[in-house]
Amino acid sequence: MTPPSPSELRNTLGANLRELAKSTESVSALCRDLGINRTQFNRYLNGESFPRPDVLFRICQYFKVDARIILEPLDEIDTGSTALLAHPEISDFLLGGVVQLQESIFPSGFYRFVRRSFVDDSLFIQGLVYVYRKDDAVFLRGFEAKDAMAQQGLPATAQNREFRGLLMAQEGGVSALVSRRNSLTTSFNYFAQVPSFQNNYWVGYTVRTVRENTSSSRVARLVYEYLGRDGAKVRAAARNCGFCSEADLVPYEIKQLRIDEPFF
Repeated sequence: MTPPSPSELRNTLGANLRELAKSTESVSALCRDLGINRTQFNRYLNGESFPRPDVLFRICQYFKVDARIILEPLDEIDTGSTALLAHPEISDFLLGGVVQLQESIFPSGFYRFVRRSFVDDSLFIQGLVYVYRKDDAVFLRGFEAKDAMAQQGLPATAQNREFRGLLMAQEGGVSALVSRRNSLTTSFNYFAQVPSFQNNYWVGYTVRTVRENTSSSRVARLVYEYLGRDGAKVRAAARNCGFCSEADLVPYEIKQLRIDEPFF
């Protein structure tokens, strides 16, 4: 087998970095988090230069990948996730829900969500997530709003704000296990489609994994609105991410959140 040339290694790394960067808020934010000059990082992306070993190590640590990103296309690197879901200890219990979540049940694309704030029950949180399919599974990713991070006393870097999740088909609906990087915080979501003019709403609840606290809630009703890939709707939702008041919600969302009723 002929070893790859230096240019082939640079091109493979560049293609992988371009794919990995899609999951970040922006290339500029990524460079700040990594401590890498933007111009130099663009050279990595374009296959014009190769990072020093210490820089490559930071990149691999950030994206939770190994040095195979210089040798193999990202979609050919086996991360072991599929093998874990197929483990005989859990495959009969979890794998079916993962592979059965078809596009017709819960379509890929952007979703706007709204729920009551966990830290201030007089406010609500609006956010945006992207749902996508890969390796016969359905995933979501998004970023917490900067003001929500600040209220929790957490640094608002893109790396800290990012969350990802795995979705599964359930009896009558969809569930999702969502976590920030390194499982810093985790939540369980469940939602089911509700009748609407365009059948683009899902309603359910989210539960966060924290200890019981009399001053804040651990569960809140949740509304998902499917935006698909409508650029105008996605941009409008992105501009409104963060805290808002009841007056900022549309009547249909207020109705589905049932904000004056206790959660059971």
